[in-house]
Amino acid sequence: MRERILKDIIEAMKSKDKERLSTLRMLKGAMQLEEINKKGELDDTEIINLISKQIKTRRESIVEFEKANRKDLVEKTEKEIEVLSTYMPEQLSEEEVIKLIDEAFTEIKPTSMKDMKNIMAYLNPKICGRADKSFVSKTIKEKLS
Repeated sequence: MRERILKDIIEAMKSKDKERLSTLRMLKGAMQLEEINKKGELDDTEIINLISKQIKTRRESIVEFEKANRKDLVEKTEKEIEVLSTYMPEQLSEEEVIKLIDEAFTEIKPTSMKDMKNIMAYLNPKICGRADKSFVSKTIKEKLS
């Protein structure tokens, strides 16, 4: 994953794609910062989690930009999300996510909300970067109540 991102930075420089280059440089900076904090190199799963956080942050920014009526920033941020999304694994459909949640419930047999963390621990490796965790969490909570 790391090599792919670095190659894509070079490609964007050669093709003079300023928007893509800018986004990839921000991603590279975030990766380097995370590696400094971790005191080691990130693996693919950690990079996917980082990209997922970057996308989530940008989605939250879009909401704020829309409130401030800043269409220019909304468009720029949407383009950044597009670039970052190319590095994410294929997303699971809602039906697939619900099927995985049902599987987790069968395996864990939860009795109360206290079992939520066990269910999430079971699901995290299967949905890592492939599903919106807020949707997963909301669905689990509905099922538990």
